[in-house]
Amino acid sequence: MSAHPIYGPNPFKLGIFSANADGGLTLTTVPERWQARWSDITRLCRMADDAGFEFFLPIARWKGFGGTTNSREHSFETFTFASALAAVTTKIGIFSTIHVPMIHPVYAAKALATVDHVSNGRAGLNVVAGWNPDEFAMFGIHAEAERYAQALEWYQVISRIYLEDRPFDFAGKYYQLKNVSGKPKPVQRPRPVIFNAAFGPPGRDFAAQASDFLLTTFSEIDAGKSHIVDITARAEKLNHSLGVVATSHVVCRASQDEAEAYYERYAVSEADKGAVDYHMTQKQKFAGSHDEATFRLHAKRFAGGAGTYPLIGTPRKIVDEMIRMKDAGFAGTTVSFVNYLDELPYFTKEVLPLMGEAGLRVK
Repeated sequence: MSAHPIYGPNPFKLGIFSANADGGLTLTTVPERWQARWSDITRLCRMADDAGFEFFLPIARWKGFGGTTNSREHSFETFTFASALAAVTTKIGIFSTIHVPMIHPVYAAKALATVDHVSNGRAGLNVVAGWNPDEFAMFGIHAEAERYAQALEWYQVISRIYLEDRPFDFAGKYYQLKNVSGKPKPVQRPRPVIFNAAFGPPGRDFAAQASDFLLTTFSEIDAGKSHIVDITARAEKLNHSLGVVATSHVVCRASQDEAEAYYERYAVSEADKGAVDYHMTQKQKFAGSHDEATFRLHAKRFAGGAGTYPLIGTPRKIVDEMIRMKDAGFAGTTVSFVNYLDELPYFTKEVLPLMGEAGLRVK
């Protein structure tokens, strides 16, 4: 088999983010908001596959955010989601996202290997330590104070299942396991590609040991560059190479005024303010996933795309921003939309050729 699509030839990678959940990354009441119907998701994934996107990445969500829409309670579990999409696509990387405390590593190892076989080596895993205590309570568990210490043990268990041919015992602080084994081994060796979405120092230290790519947020692209310097240094201390992928939400229109007017409409005038307040409060208290400037200045970004970076404007403006991301050291970016099916065709038609001209994509 060939390498995972994330290692493909395009200098700047693209991934569709959060299409498994209603609203996507938005917290808005506009009638055209994403409904996450299965038939629409499969159409979208095939569209992204045909367009040459490198990956399709879901969020893991168990509880909604309240407000008017209770956005994201309607969301698909990501291992079954990935396996189904893997069966109807041919080139795109298909990721699952898990919360470490809720998903046991022995189960995850077999589920991920299953997706990797269905996709013939296109599976990926986004490892999240978890941040929302309301979701933990649904499972009758509590967030560990050292949640990335648990995540590292989780990773060690799944890695040993893939690497070792004989059953083994595991005696850790968080997992005490006997006679562990698991087959089939994944198609990708030694394991499928791993993402991590940590922001704070403990999460970045975990990513430096256990991930291939780190997804990160930032208030401005220049601030993102400083994050890359920090992340890279942590990985280099462990003789590890770690790519960094930006996260973005997109409004792409023929004119700048049209794009900004729509952004103002869905993320301000018709924002689901109750859901935005809940999301920002919980994130700030428990996640450590954004820099303080994002919380202080950019409530609009949480309604617009969960605090990710806004790519708002004409195709040329968006490509210019992506050039800045690439120059800062980002390997690529995720993208999300208010309505993926309505908006991805224009993005594909107008933005991708300009990315090719700019040397971000292979023409």
